[in-house]
Amino acid sequence: MKDILGMPLGLEGRRALVCGASQGIGLAAAQQLATLGAEVTLMARNEERLQDALQTLPGSGHSFVLADFHDPHQVTRALDLVLSSGDIHVLVNNSGGPAGGPITEASMEAFENTFRQHLVNNQILAQGVFPGMKRAQWGRIVNVISTSVKAPLNGLGVSNTVRGAVANWAKTWANEVGAHGITVNNVLPGATLTARLTNLAEVKASAAGTTPENILANMAAQVPAGRVGTAEEVGYAIAFLCSPAAGYISGINLPVDGGRTPCL
Repeated sequence: MKDILGMPLGLEGRRALVCGASQGIGLAAAQQLATLGAEVTLMARNEERLQDALQTLPGSGHSFVLADFHDPHQVTRALDLVLSSGDIHVLVNNSGGPAGGPITEASMEAFENTFRQHLVNNQILAQGVFPGMKRAQWGRIVNVISTSVKAPLNGLGVSNTVRGAVANWAKTWANEVGAHGITVNNVLPGATLTARLTNLAEVKASAAGTTPENILANMAAQVPAGRVGTAEEVGYAIAFLCSPAAGYISGINLPVDGGRTPCL
Protein backbone atom coordinates (compact mmCIF):
# COMPACT_ATOMS: atom_id res chain seq x y z
CA MET A 1 0.00 0.00 0.00
CA LYS A 2 1.79 3.11 -1.22
CA ASP A 3 -0.95 5.65 -0.43
CA ILE A 4 -0.76 6.75 3.19
CA LEU A 5 -3.74 8.50 4.77
CA GLY A 6 -4.99 9.38 1.31
CA MET A 7 -1.65 10.82 0.11
CA PRO A 8 -0.75 9.43 -3.35
CA LEU A 9 2.86 8.31 -3.16
CA GLY A 10 2.96 5.19 -5.31
CA LEU A 11 5.29 4.99 -8.32
CA GLU A 12 4.17 1.63 -9.70
CA GLY A 13 4.63 1.46 -13.45
CA ARG A 14 7.25 4.22 -13.46
CA ARG A 15 10.91 3.78 -14.41
CA ALA A 16 13.49 5.79 -12.49
CA LEU A 17 17.12 6.60 -13.28
CA VAL A 18 19.21 7.57 -10.25
CA CYS A 19 22.74 8.90 -10.75
CA GLY A 20 25.60 8.54 -8.31
CA ALA A 21 23.58 5.69 -6.87
CA SER A 22 26.27 3.30 -5.65
CA GLN A 23 26.38 4.90 -2.19
CA GLY A 24 25.31 7.85 -0.06
CA ILE A 25 22.42 10.09 -1.04
CA GLY A 26 22.01 8.55 -4.49
CA LEU A 27 21.61 5.05 -3.06
CA ALA A 28 19.24 6.28 -0.34
CA ALA A 29 17.07 7.96 -2.98
CA ALA A 30 17.06 4.81 -5.12
CA GLN A 31 16.00 2.69 -2.16
CA GLN A 32 13.07 4.98 -1.38
CA LEU A 33 11.93 5.14 -5.01
CA ALA A 34 12.02 1.36 -5.18
CA THR A 35 10.02 1.20 -1.94
CA LEU A 36 7.36 3.37 -3.61
CA GLY A 37 7.14 0.87 -6.45
CA ALA A 38 9.38 2.33 -9.16
CA GLU A 39 11.62 0.18 -11.34
CA VAL A 40 15.03 1.72 -10.68
CA THR A 41 18.20 1.89 -12.76
CA LEU A 42 21.32 2.86 -10.84
CA MET A 43 24.06 4.82 -12.63
CA ALA A 44 27.63 5.22 -11.31
CA ARG A 45 31.18 4.25 -12.23
CA ASN A 46 32.02 1.51 -9.71
CA GLU A 47 30.57 -1.82 -10.86
CA GLU A 48 31.26 -3.69 -7.61
CA ARG A 49 29.51 -1.05 -5.51
CA LEU A 50 26.60 -0.95 -7.96
CA GLN A 51 26.16 -4.70 -7.73
CA ASP A 52 26.07 -4.45 -3.94
CA ALA A 53 23.69 -1.48 -4.07
CA LEU A 54 21.32 -3.34 -6.38
CA GLN A 55 20.83 -6.03 -3.73
CA THR A 56 19.49 -3.44 -1.26
CA LEU A 57 16.55 -2.36 -3.43
CA PRO A 58 13.13 -3.77 -2.56
CA GLY A 59 10.98 -5.07 -5.39
CA SER A 60 12.10 -6.40 -8.75
CA GLY A 61 13.12 -5.32 -12.23
CA HIS A 62 15.96 -3.08 -11.07
CA SER A 63 19.24 -2.72 -12.94
CA PHE A 64 22.43 -0.69 -13.14
CA VAL A 65 24.55 0.96 -15.81
CA LEU A 66 28.16 2.15 -15.70
CA ALA A 67 29.25 5.73 -16.41
CA ASP A 68 32.01 8.01 -15.13
CA PHE A 69 30.54 11.49 -14.74
CA HIS A 70 33.90 13.04 -15.55
CA ASP A 71 33.25 11.92 -19.15
CA PRO A 72 29.95 13.15 -20.68
CA HIS A 73 30.41 10.72 -23.60
CA GLN A 74 30.16 7.81 -21.15
CA VAL A 75 27.00 9.32 -19.69
CA THR A 76 25.48 9.63 -23.16
CA ARG A 77 26.27 6.02 -24.03
CA ALA A 78 24.91 4.77 -20.71
CA LEU A 79 21.72 6.76 -21.16
CA ASP A 80 21.20 5.33 -24.64
CA LEU A 81 21.46 1.85 -23.15
CA VAL A 82 18.91 2.68 -20.45
CA LEU A 83 16.43 4.18 -22.93
CA SER A 84 16.71 1.16 -25.20
CA SER A 85 14.64 -0.68 -22.56
CA GLY A 86 11.92 1.96 -22.36
CA ASP A 87 11.11 5.48 -21.25
CA ILE A 88 12.31 7.00 -17.98
CA HIS A 89 9.72 8.86 -15.89
CA VAL A 90 11.87 9.85 -12.88
CA LEU A 91 15.39 11.27 -13.10
CA VAL A 92 17.57 12.00 -10.07
CA ASN A 93 20.65 13.98 -11.05
CA ASN A 94 23.35 13.43 -8.45
CA SER A 95 27.14 13.52 -8.68
CA GLY A 96 30.03 13.93 -6.29
CA GLY A 97 31.10 17.45 -5.48
CA PRO A 98 34.40 19.01 -6.53
CA ALA A 99 37.39 19.39 -4.27
CA GLY A 100 37.25 22.28 -1.84
CA GLY A 101 39.40 25.38 -1.91
CA PRO A 102 39.14 29.18 -2.14
CA ILE A 103 37.92 30.67 -5.41
CA THR A 104 41.02 32.87 -5.59
CA GLU A 105 43.14 29.76 -6.12
CA ALA A 106 40.78 27.80 -8.38
CA SER A 107 42.08 26.82 -11.82
CA MET A 108 40.16 27.23 -15.05
CA GLU A 109 40.40 23.45 -15.46
CA ALA A 110 38.59 22.96 -12.16
CA PHE A 111 35.73 25.17 -13.30
CA GLU A 112 35.51 23.48 -16.71
CA ASN A 113 35.63 19.95 -15.29
CA THR A 114 33.01 20.67 -12.65
CA PHE A 115 30.73 22.39 -15.17
CA ARG A 116 30.86 19.29 -17.38
CA GLN A 117 30.43 16.89 -14.48
CA HIS A 118 27.34 18.61 -13.18
CA LEU A 119 25.56 20.95 -15.56
CA VAL A 120 26.52 19.37 -18.90
CA ASN A 121 25.68 15.85 -17.72
CA ASN A 122 22.41 17.06 -16.22
CA GLN A 123 21.50 18.57 -19.59
CA ILE A 124 22.40 15.37 -21.44
CA LEU A 125 20.24 13.30 -19.11
CA ALA A 126 17.29 15.68 -18.97
CA GLN A 127 17.19 16.08 -22.75
CA GLY A 128 17.40 12.32 -23.16
CA VAL A 129 14.51 11.46 -20.84
CA PHE A 130 12.29 14.41 -21.78
CA PRO A 131 10.63 12.82 -24.85
CA GLY A 132 9.47 9.85 -22.78
CA MET A 133 8.14 12.08 -20.02
CA LYS A 134 6.36 14.19 -22.63
CA ARG A 135 4.74 11.08 -24.11
CA ALA A 136 3.53 10.07 -20.66
CA GLN A 137 2.53 13.66 -19.81
CA TRP A 138 4.15 12.92 -16.47
CA GLY A 139 7.69 13.21 -15.17
CA ARG A 140 9.91 14.11 -12.24
CA ILE A 141 13.43 15.54 -12.34
CA VAL A 142 15.20 16.13 -9.04
CA ASN A 143 18.71 17.57 -8.86
CA VAL A 144 20.81 17.05 -5.75
CA ILE A 145 22.79 20.26 -5.33
CA SER A 146 23.81 22.08 -2.14
CA THR A 147 22.61 24.74 0.28
CA SER A 148 25.34 26.90 -1.27
CA VAL A 149 22.81 28.00 -3.91
CA LYS A 150 21.14 30.00 -1.12
CA ALA A 151 24.24 30.99 0.85
CA PRO A 152 27.75 30.28 -0.54
CA LEU A 153 29.88 28.09 1.69
CA ASN A 154 33.36 29.16 2.69
CA GLY A 155 36.17 27.25 1.02
CA LEU A 156 34.02 25.81 -1.79
CA GLY A 157 34.57 28.36 -4.54
CA VAL A 158 34.15 26.14 -7.58
CA SER A 159 31.25 24.21 -6.07
CA ASN A 160 29.40 27.40 -5.08
CA THR A 161 29.71 28.72 -8.62
CA VAL A 162 28.62 25.64 -10.54
CA ARG A 163 25.89 24.63 -8.09
CA GLY A 164 24.33 28.07 -8.59
CA ALA A 165 24.39 27.56 -12.34
CA VAL A 166 22.66 24.20 -11.96
CA ALA A 167 19.92 25.76 -9.81
CA ASN A 168 19.11 28.34 -12.49
CA TRP A 169 19.31 25.66 -15.18
CA ALA A 170 16.72 23.64 -13.26
CA LYS A 171 14.38 26.59 -12.81
CA THR A 172 14.50 27.22 -16.54
CA TRP A 173 13.65 23.58 -17.25
CA ALA A 174 10.76 23.73 -14.77
CA ASN A 175 9.30 26.74 -16.57
CA GLU A 176 9.56 25.11 -20.00
CA VAL A 177 8.26 21.59 -19.27
CA GLY A 178 5.58 22.21 -16.65
CA ALA A 179 2.74 22.12 -19.18
CA HIS A 180 3.58 18.45 -19.86
CA GLY A 181 3.00 17.31 -16.27
CA ILE A 182 6.74 17.35 -15.56
CA THR A 183 8.19 18.88 -12.41
CA VAL A 184 11.81 19.91 -11.89
CA ASN A 185 13.11 20.59 -8.38
CA ASN A 186 16.37 20.83 -6.46
CA VAL A 187 17.15 19.22 -3.13
CA LEU A 188 19.85 21.02 -1.15
CA PRO A 189 21.52 18.78 1.42
CA GLY A 190 23.30 20.40 4.31
CA ALA A 191 25.94 18.58 6.33
CA THR A 192 25.09 14.94 5.65
CA LEU A 193 27.00 11.92 6.90
CA THR A 194 28.31 10.55 3.61
CA ALA A 195 31.73 9.58 2.29
CA ARG A 196 32.17 13.11 0.92
CA LEU A 197 31.55 14.72 4.31
CA THR A 198 33.93 12.27 5.97
CA ASN A 199 36.63 13.11 3.43
CA LEU A 200 36.12 16.84 3.90
CA ALA A 201 36.35 16.41 7.67
CA GLU A 202 39.62 14.50 7.30
CA VAL A 203 41.11 17.23 5.09
CA LYS A 204 40.02 20.00 7.46
CA ALA A 205 41.27 18.07 10.47
CA SER A 206 44.68 17.58 8.90
CA ALA A 207 44.95 21.29 8.10
CA ALA A 208 43.80 22.35 11.58
CA GLY A 209 45.80 19.78 13.55
CA THR A 210 42.72 18.16 15.07
CA THR A 211 40.62 15.06 14.53
CA PRO A 212 37.82 14.41 12.00
CA GLU A 213 35.52 13.70 14.94
CA ASN A 214 36.11 17.22 16.28
CA ILE A 215 35.43 18.70 12.86
CA LEU A 216 32.15 16.81 12.57
CA ALA A 217 31.17 17.83 16.10
CA ASN A 218 31.80 21.47 15.21
CA MET A 219 29.65 21.09 12.10
CA ALA A 220 26.84 19.60 14.15
CA ALA A 221 27.05 22.44 16.66
CA GLN A 222 26.25 24.93 13.87
CA VAL A 223 23.03 23.14 12.95
CA PRO A 224 19.84 24.14 14.84
CA ALA A 225 18.87 20.46 14.90
CA GLY A 226 22.13 19.79 16.78
CA ARG A 227 23.41 17.07 14.44
CA VAL A 228 24.40 16.30 10.89
CA GLY A 229 21.84 14.64 8.67
CA THR A 230 21.69 11.15 7.21
CA ALA A 231 21.57 10.12 3.58
CA GLU A 232 18.22 8.44 4.27
CA GLU A 233 16.67 11.75 5.34
CA VAL A 234 17.70 13.36 2.07
CA GLY A 235 16.43 10.29 0.22
CA TYR A 236 12.99 10.73 1.78
CA ALA A 237 12.78 14.31 0.51
CA ILE A 238 13.82 13.27 -2.98
CA ALA A 239 11.29 10.44 -3.06
CA PHE A 240 8.46 12.75 -1.99
CA LEU A 241 9.26 15.24 -4.75
CA CYS A 242 9.20 12.33 -7.22
CA SER A 243 5.80 11.10 -6.03
CA PRO A 244 2.37 11.95 -7.46
CA ALA A 245 1.67 13.88 -4.25
CA ALA A 246 4.20 16.53 -5.29
CA GLY A 247 2.67 17.20 -8.69
CA TYR A 248 2.08 20.92 -7.99
CA ILE A 249 5.56 21.56 -6.61
CA SER A 250 8.05 22.65 -9.25
CA GLY A 251 10.99 24.99 -9.67
CA ILE A 252 11.92 25.05 -5.98
CA ASN A 253 15.10 24.68 -3.94
CA LEU A 254 14.39 22.48 -0.91
CA PRO A 255 17.04 22.61 1.84
CA VAL A 256 17.40 19.42 3.87
CA ASP A 257 19.82 20.79 6.40
CA GLY A 258 18.39 20.77 9.91
CA GLY A 259 17.67 24.50 9.65
CA ARG A 260 21.24 25.64 9.11
CA THR A 261 20.71 27.76 5.95
CA PRO A 262 20.60 31.37 7.22
CA CYS A 263 18.02 32.65 4.70
CA LEU A 264 14.50 31.70 3.67
